Amino acid sequence: MTSLVRPDPSLASAWAAMMADFGGWAEAHGSGYWAFDTPPPIGEGDCAAFVDGILAAEGAGAARVPNSHYWIAEGDELVGYLHVRHELNDWLLEHGGHIGYSVRPSRRRQGHATRALALGVRRARELGIERVLVTCDDDNAGSRATIERCGGVLEDVRGDKRRYWITTS
Repeated sequence: MTSLVRPDPSLASAWAAMMADFGGWAEAHGSGYWAFDTPPPIGEGDCAAFVDGILAAEGAGAARVPNSHYWIAEGDELVGYLHVRHELNDWLLEHGGHIGYSVRPSRRRQGHATRALALGVRRARELGIERVLVTCDDDNAGSRATIERCGGVLEDVRGDKRRYWITTS
């Protein structure tokens, strides 16, 4: 069963395995690695520093908005990332939206993204957000289908980003 768990250094082994599957940070959307000046190392021994860094970045400040990071889990295995932004700034309104997510390559096409996005929408509702913006690249058919399965209604396409709104109630 897919669940959202808060980042925790006690899951270092599962995190390192997930990052090895991702092959680095390029596809780890929603991970929070941008909270660092340079992408952090991804070995098991690096997990505690990574967790400390992303949790410290959850408060507002320095052009950031309040936000929450989650790891997508199935049992003891970490299968991806999900990031909920509690509000939107100008950049997020155009490009990033309220929720970002990614699933590790070996676990794609198994429904994890759809289940995780639905859980993320529920978390947004708990925060009092009535509608969430979720974006994806225009050529990302998998993410487009995930968003639409979760009730996403296309507002428009801006550049290479499709912008969907999902009602949280």
